[in-house]
Amino acid sequence: MCRNIRVLHNLAPATTPDEVDAAALQFVRKVSGSVKPSQANQAAFDRAVAEIAHATRHLLEDLVTSAPPRDREVLAARAREKAAARYAR
Repeated sequence: MCRNIRVLHNLAPATTPDEVDAAALQFVRKVSGSVKPSQANQAAFDRAVAEIAHATRHLLEDLVTSAPPRDREVLAARAREKAAARYAR
């Protein structure tokens, strides 16, 4: 999985629409292999981002869990520790 796409389900505070849009954009960039599409492909690129963001919002609304929400600060601290260990090598 692409490292830039993060888990969006069951977080405290809740996932924002901007985070969903950013994840959709990263996904489309990864699949298309293009960070900035040509003018000929811009409409298709934008439409794909919107559709994936829409589907992601519906998915997040429909998912059910009994687990307590994960704390973003704890997750960020773990990520910093992993990065420090990875780049210390």
